[in-house]
Amino acid sequence: MIEFSRVTVTYPDAPRPVLSDVSLQVEEGELCLVAGPTGAGKSTFLGAINGLVPHFTGGRLAGRVLVDGRDTALFPPRELASVVGVVGQDPLAGFVTDTVEEELAYAMEQLAVPPDVMRKRVEETLDLLGIAELRSRPLRTLSGGQQQRVAIGSVLTAHPSVVVLDEPTSALDPTAAEDVLAAITRLVHDLGTTVVVAEHRMERVAQYADRLLYLPGDGSVRSGPPAEILATSAIAPPIAELGRLAGWSPLPLSVRDARRVAGPLRSRLQKLSVVGRTLSVTGSALDVREVVVRYGDVLAVRGVDLRVGQGEVVALMGRNGSGKSSLLWAVQGSGPRSAGKVDVGGADPALLKPRAARQRVGLVPQTPADLLYLDSVDAECAQADAESEVPAGTARALLDRLAPGIAGEAHPGDLSEGQRLALVLAVQLAAAPPVVLLDEPTRGLDYHAKRRFASALRELASQGHAVVLATHDVEFVATVASRVVVLAEGEVVADGPTREVVVASPAFAPQVAKILAPEQWLTVDEVAEALA
Repeated sequence: MIEFSRVTVTYPDAPRPVLSDVSLQVEEGELCLVAGPTGAGKSTFLGAINGLVPHFTGGRLAGRVLVDGRDTALFPPRELASVVGVVGQDPLAGFVTDTVEEELAYAMEQLAVPPDVMRKRVEETLDLLGIAELRSRPLRTLSGGQQQRVAIGSVLTAHPSVVVLDEPTSALDPTAAEDVLAAITRLVHDLGTTVVVAEHRMERVAQYADRLLYLPGDGSVRSGPPAEILATSAIAPPIAELGRLAGWSPLPLSVRDARRVAGPLRSRLQKLSVVGRTLSVTGSALDVREVVVRYGDVLAVRGVDLRVGQGEVVALMGRNGSGKSSLLWAVQGSGPRSAGKVDVGGADPALLKPRAARQRVGLVPQTPADLLYLDSVDAECAQADAESEVPAGTARALLDRLAPGIAGEAHPGDLSEGQRLALVLAVQLAAAPPVVLLDEPTRGLDYHAKRRFASALRELASQGHAVVLATHDVEFVATVASRVVVLAEGEVVADGPTREVVVASPAFAPQVAKILAPEQWLTVDEVAEALA
């Protein structure tokens, strides 16, 4: 169905090809997971499948890419639309109509599909993805999981042979992610659609994949069964890392399969103590009292109280639409707040001038690229140092810790999603304000980058800064957070130490906790340290 024959992709001024002499085949009806470090070329690989590379991205493509017998060099993306459907990272940004039914019909209108056929396909797609009750809903009123399913449906109505998805679960809570993955597996098993998924959170997808396409970052692509590739790959989900540590072979990829072989490890760990993170909280850095956020008739945040101490890393969790982002913006001061008070060092950020507010509270939004406006990485870092009044090179040093090897002259718009996020994190963290707010800060980051990011946050906490991160990344929470606050319908429904809150939750428990339950182990590092 998809064939790469000696494909090399080179961009102008790049030191080396992004893809180098890649040859592989993806068979019809396969679910392929594309993985690799941040900036390894995953987006370029996906773009080559539907012709965006090189028709719209520029650069030079040598070799040949065939999709359902069509050479992508000879067919521009608009002529491949009936063969390859593409779903991006942000479905809302890709919508062009107002309601679900209109969005499902739009692609067919562009392909001049007869009206009677359009109506039939819309109904079939609504049923296939389980969204029939949403047909008349405005797209902006849908949850993240619902939006993602509509985005998938909007490409399915064209009946493509191949569906390409870029980070389809990165912005979704665990339950919504499972719903989307269930829809994807139905495409593969019920319709025989070939699906190619790029996903940094490999723990969510690996168990469903027939093939793993691993990009190590040197231009090559390794292709094979997921368990075989993950046994030696430089990055791997927690379940694979635990399997390597325990010497399990073949490597399990699902919690069920791991529990079946984990008995001896659980017995051994019962005799050992969990080594928890030490927490040094010296006083209150952030005091939130009875905060209310209202959008018209919708109450997004309902009288939330939250205290965060100096040196504390708190994770805000909850399903999409639970009020996490609204609370962060209300705390930062530039978002709406209908009632309540926020105290940071004796002042309310909402009552301060922007520069003074930034010195007390820093926020990295879900769309970090909105904060980048200069024409090079070096310029962004230098501007951050100047605005934060810190020594020159501070932001660049942070960037090199999070995502090494980014060229200083590179334009921020040319970076991968993960690299752009790392740049924004470096720009915002350079000022090191007393309170740091992060909204989905691990989207687009590979496992190594997340480890480096966790180290940077722990260092901030050790210096007395308070960190609050809203996230669906349960594995990252298990690694870095000392406390978890769970929101539902704008209210706090759980607040306590990370180990107690996440282990008790089927949705928010990390893989290691599920595999080793009832013992309260959260990460592979904890297990390795205990066994050592």
